[in-house]
Amino acid sequence: MAPPLGNDVHTFRPDRRRSRRSVLAGLAAFGALGAAGCTRVAAASGVPGGDLLDRLRAQGVVRLGIAGEIPFGYIDKDGHLTGEAPELAKVIFKRLGVDRVQPVPTEFGSLIPGLNSQQFDVVAAGMYVNPERCQQVIFADPDYQMLDSFIVRKGNPKGLHSYRDVVEKKARFATGTGYAEIQYAVEAGYKEGDILIVPDQVAGLNAVEAGRVDVFAGTALTTREVVKKSAKAEATKPFAPLVKGKPHVDGGAFAFRPTETKLRDAFNAELRKLKRSGELFRILRPFGFGEAEMTDLTAKELCGG
Repeated sequence: MAPPLGNDVHTFRPDRRRSRRSVLAGLAAFGALGAAGCTRVAAASGVPGGDLLDRLRAQGVVRLGIAGEIPFGYIDKDGHLTGEAPELAKVIFKRLGVDRVQPVPTEFGSLIPGLNSQQFDVVAAGMYVNPERCQQVIFADPDYQMLDSFIVRKGNPKGLHSYRDVVEKKARFATGTGYAEIQYAVEAGYKEGDILIVPDQVAGLNAVEAGRVDVFAGTALTTREVVKKSAKAEATKPFAPLVKGKPHVDGGAFAFRPTETKLRDAFNAELRKLKRSGELFRILRPFGFGEAEMTDLTAKELCGG
């Protein structure tokens, strides 16, 4: 990619005409190839800090929960796993002594349940860190930060630049399944039952172009990419949504089961090295991330403690 909903990621697609359905189908096929004979990871051992890192080193592969979301984690046109999170995972887990990553595709809303039911080892889907999710999983520190933006008709005829504008101008509002933008709109005063929930930003763009809604809310990264080929829609200038009356910047990170603090801490140590060296930016830049998306935010800050 929502603080109250517990599962959001935000997306763009290099080929905007590919549907989410086709991407997920590709993911399912790809995941099935590597999953033969292993449908579920081993149960937690009860060892303080967890022993998952040791088990991953022994088996040589880590299973990544992904949601078929560009640029975060997806299968490209050649059938290869890529995206900012898988590419980062490849580097960090290699440094941790785990040579291979294997995708386990699922819907975004199933990532946290799938992680905690041990269907995969780690969530690698650019998931926003928020207090509700922090009660269900533990996060690495964010590898990126993100502002919001709107998809609107060309010329932005209703002058929509914030969630408050959406409320005051009685605009028809849409956002994606599980997106953080649901909460931001509700906090601004929009009735949740009036929000049109669509699968992803492609469907959001289509809804705006067709005139079914006035605005679709997503991240600055995803909206600016999805409108590139549109003759009818544009993205607004990025902005920070208000949370409890204060501007809020989101951060996306890898998620781990609460028992696996040893793995999370080892992951964080390597992530910090990549940030200091500038390698993190070089990994994320091909997926549309700029210097403005680099961050020193911590999971502790975003978890509210």
